[in-house]
Amino acid sequence: QVQLVESGGGLVQAGGSLRLSCVASGLTFSSYTMGWFRQAPGKDREFVGTISRSSIFTDYADSVKGRFTVSRDNAKNTVYLQMNSLKPEDTAVYYCAAKLLVTTSREYEYNYWGQGTQVTVSS
Repeated sequence: QVQLVESGGGLVQAGGSLRLSCVASGLTFSSYTMGWFRQAPGKDREFVGTISRSSIFTDYADSVKGRFTVSRDNAKNTVYLQMNSLKPEDTAVYYCAAKLLVTTSREYEYNYWGQGTQVTVSS
């Protein structure tokens, strides 16, 4: 059974930083592209960033470019989302997701999802 478990969320002041982690089990982690998405209250879930299987390729939403970084450690079956210069509009539940092979920002192409972790940025 595939499980993705996020952690690292919390309350932070604007301008601060957080690092989210997502540990995967039940799959061959190195075969999966990993993505991060978020959903703010009253809004649709949106793409944040993605990383290829070997970390060669990353892609980000325009709203987080230059502030967020996705990385992964295949030996630990873990993907990370480093979030710097946080803004109140970054407040959301953050989800990690997994899909086989190539990277994409398209939510519907991801097969497995975590339960999410809350990030709240105060002004």
